[in-house]
Amino acid sequence: MNQYLSDVWKVRYFWWHLSMSDLRSRFRRSYFGMLWAVMQPLGLTVLISLVFSRLFNQPIAEYAPYILSGIIVWEYITATTVGGALAFVQADAYIKQTRHPLAIYTLRNVVTGLIVMSVASLALVAWVVLFFPGNIGWSWLAAPTIFPLIAMIAWPLATIMAYIGVRFRDLPNALALILQAAWFVSPVYFMDTMFRNGGLGFLLDYNPIYHLLQIVRAPVLQGEWPTATNYAWCLATAAALAMVAALLGKRSEKNVIFYL
Repeated sequence: MNQYLSDVWKVRYFWWHLSMSDLRSRFRRSYFGMLWAVMQPLGLTVLISLVFSRLFNQPIAEYAPYILSGIIVWEYITATTVGGALAFVQADAYIKQTRHPLAIYTLRNVVTGLIVMSVASLALVAWVVLFFPGNIGWSWLAAPTIFPLIAMIAWPLATIMAYIGVRFRDLPNALALILQAAWFVSPVYFMDTMFRNGGLGFLLDYNPIYHLLQIVRAPVLQGEWPTATNYAWCLATAAALAMVAALLGKRSEKNVIFYL
């Protein structure tokens, strides 16, 4: 495992170049460029908040940043997961010509997504600073820990999807259904109080997505520190996924070339 990570680090300039190339391609010839990373979640937040705040009888000023934080994190999860399922297929030319560790082709998506997510997060910070300045405090120091934590979860998850996706090309379509189901049982748009009041608290307590969201929501939206349980769930999820990815890679990495 250590040797594999060392090999990934040795070719850091290569996967960093791929990631930056993906970023440039995404916003090439766009008038607003990277501003779309802020405008898209903000626009979606406004639309959803106008409807859901009335349906759930929530103050829109408080509900909107809750939705915005959910959109930012959820879009990163879905983009890296689905992108991971296609990572080896899209990088077949590189894989056939070089012998780099295959995990770099999922890492490129993780890094690109982190950059977009960090830019999108500026909208959430600006919203809270303008409307809820009382939330600003030392607990905000915990919020940036979302970036390494979500990357530690997303990279092995995307790598697992890549190994499965190169063998079963229907996986991206299946993931759309699976992720939709995960969205319904996670407090992405729905308030966590709705789950607890409905007797569905277990969908929060045993849901890694909830604990990941709390790393941001607790300090930024509530002015509180995330709990040790939140961090424990995130780290345990990352460790479990890393173990599965390592075992799957050890067994399947040499066979990937035959499926391309």
